[in-house]
Amino acid sequence: MDAVVLSEDGSPRLVDRPRPEPGPGEALIRVDRVGIDGTDREVLDGVHGGVEASMVLGHEAVGTVAEPNGTGLDAGETVVPTVRRPPGAYNEYFRRGEPDMAPMDETVECGIDGADGFMAEYVAVPSEYLVPLPERLAPYGFLVEPLSITAKALELAEASREPFAWDRDRALVLGTGSLGLLTLPVLAERFDEVYCLGRRDRDDPAVELAIEAGATYVDSRETPVAEVSEAYAPMDLVYEATGHAPHAVQSVSALAPNGVAALLGVPEPHTAEVDLADFHRELVLGNRAVVGSVNAGYTHFERAIEWLDAMPESVRSAFVEHVYPIEAFEAALDSDVIKAAVELDP
Repeated sequence: MDAVVLSEDGSPRLVDRPRPEPGPGEALIRVDRVGIDGTDREVLDGVHGGVEASMVLGHEAVGTVAEPNGTGLDAGETVVPTVRRPPGAYNEYFRRGEPDMAPMDETVECGIDGADGFMAEYVAVPSEYLVPLPERLAPYGFLVEPLSITAKALELAEASREPFAWDRDRALVLGTGSLGLLTLPVLAERFDEVYCLGRRDRDDPAVELAIEAGATYVDSRETPVAEVSEAYAPMDLVYEATGHAPHAVQSVSALAPNGVAALLGVPEPHTAEVDLADFHRELVLGNRAVVGSVNAGYTHFERAIEWLDAMPESVRSAFVEHVYPIEAFEAALDSDVIKAAVELDP
């Protein structure tokens, strides 16, 4: 079968691999589509995860059950795999169903760090890591994983505001990548006003999609994060999806009292001078909070499926306009579009 793996020099290549045999508790999945995101490119660049030669790439996947193998799944059922697996024996995080909360040294991540991903014609996956998906959503199923990241981040943000009545007047998304754009329609259903900050011209397709999803676009070249509060209004939620290190501090300056910033991007090394007293003061006197979030659990995948189903068709379809055959995987990895995906056809 075809599979896209890392070669010895860290570059991706298409290889022929034996079709896997599912073990006890595993189902054989025919992979249909695999999404490409910034994490995949960071893995290839060696700045994220653990790059291992011959590791199969890809962590955003949707597939069809080819062989249930006694798992209770049905042949032909559409499923989405979660990403984290225990590094050998189960540890406490996996035993209690919270793999997304495991420290990085107590988990492996499929296609990212220490475990094969899903960019192969077939994969064998333990049934406990497979989330059923309505067949009508199969073409969009690779979007479930990134949406699950948002589901967890919002859960953490809401939990930090649970002790009091949290205003949901305004939310700001930092970034016009696929994660930020997918999050906009979700926030538009939950906040009165939604803003999206990026560095793209206003006729860019990503900006047009942000507006269609219900957001007001803010060009950071004209209005940087630190000036958003004064130029527009203080934000009750800032959702950081860029990995630009200064945003961790700048997000707080954009918050309203009682607001929360959710950080999702993983930054590269960066040093800067920061007025720590001002940063500390804004957090304390404004009852503001900053939460970090990575990965997602099974229930977050389930919530992401609900959001995907409720998303306007015009918005959802914009993420499936650039689907490449597996033979053109390099073009998918190199593309600069709203969202790229690889389609496998065994």
